[in-house]
Amino acid sequence: MKTKAQTFHDSDFLFLKVKNLWSYFKSESLAFKSICGYMFVEMFRPQSIFTFLDFMPWAQFFLLLSFVGLFSDSKAKFRFTGTHALLLLFTVILHLSMVTAFNISWSIQYYIYFIQWVIIFLLITTIVTTRERFYTLFLVFFLCALKIAIGTTKNWAMRGFGFTSWGLKGPSGYFENSGELAILMLVLFPIGFYLYKALKGDVGKWEKIVLLAATICPVLTILGSSSRGAQIALVVQLLLMFWRQIFKPKVIIGILITGYIGWQVLPQEQKDRYTTIGTDKSSMQRQLYWENGWEMMKDHPALGVGYFNFRPYFETYYPEDVLYDYAELPHNIFIQIGTDAGFAGLFAYLLLIANALLKKRVTFISSQRDQTKQDEVYHFLWPALKVGIVGFVIAGQFVTVGYYPFLWLSIAFQTALINSLSNKRTDSLVEPQYKLRSNEVR
Repeated sequence: MKTKAQTFHDSDFLFLKVKNLWSYFKSESLAFKSICGYMFVEMFRPQSIFTFLDFMPWAQFFLLLSFVGLFSDSKAKFRFTGTHALLLLFTVILHLSMVTAFNISWSIQYYIYFIQWVIIFLLITTIVTTRERFYTLFLVFFLCALKIAIGTTKNWAMRGFGFTSWGLKGPSGYFENSGELAILMLVLFPIGFYLYKALKGDVGKWEKIVLLAATICPVLTILGSSSRGAQIALVVQLLLMFWRQIFKPKVIIGILITGYIGWQVLPQEQKDRYTTIGTDKSSMQRQLYWENGWEMMKDHPALGVGYFNFRPYFETYYPEDVLYDYAELPHNIFIQIGTDAGFAGLFAYLLLIANALLKKRVTFISSQRDQTKQDEVYHFLWPALKVGIVGFVIAGQFVTVGYYPFLWLSIAFQTALINSLSNKRTDSLVEPQYKLRSNEVR
């Protein structure tokens, strides 16, 4: 029988070796188990499926446990990185904007919406310090997102791929509305595609089916979501992923066929929505939010009108531009951050995004043949995370998701991946098997 110290290498988990994964998970610390528990209840939402479980705030409970467990976790290690510095800068600016807010009570009421991601980022990047921990936590996220993708694809298929004004709904929480659900799919799609590309020749049949589902189902959910912004973002992602091959005859034919099939699958009502962009009531309201939001930023350039103060400020100074019963948030992440925290906050937010997209990857070479394929998985995950962020930014021009998990979890995974690859193995008796080769941008 394998011992705890000798057993677990990330290659033992390739791709979904459930028995090994479960054995490893049971051997881990309270802090790591708890951060996995948080990811599971926040993404899978079992308390929404089985309502008898919904008797306590499970996400907060697991976050508290992970913090308590830090003090007895020998593998946990805090490393201050450039991403930490930028997040700290953005956090300071946002707190200053709360002090000078138009309505401080609104800032206080919604304070948890932002600060939770600072806490989660710090916990993930401090606890997830080994390759095995990264791979396990990543799989929790991946499989929960895949479950949502399969479920929403099934729902769309069961209604005959028809159109509804609300699109598709995910589980209660961050992904319930179709726009936010579609952005989660924009994050999942490149991960599924790149993992399939890396592993299709080295995994079993059912594992390959899982990876195919993680590539196809997100696309179908995006098409069925009725989210124009997400559909535009998907096209940008595809161009970004295949720009090197786009002029090859086979690729051009494949794109044309895929585009034709996608257009045929798209409900007629959804096609009609593209012809009414800028003239329908929803588009007109968003345009008013953007125009007046830009005026707010110019009138309050330093710190904006205050964290989460867009709605009360808009209703006070632009009541004639509220086309519905009440003002919503601005339906644009840059207008949201700019009105919340001024040009200072927007600049810090843009730096966070730019840092994530331009960050250099640390690449390691394995000296053991059976670990080479796992190195390739990490190699492909890096561009997948970046393409997901691009999808978030593009779709974020049409929805208000600045404080939703998409960016924050992506940069947490990025930072944890770098820390995990850079760290010595702590759960093996052997010497580290990975040697730094070079830094490269992808």
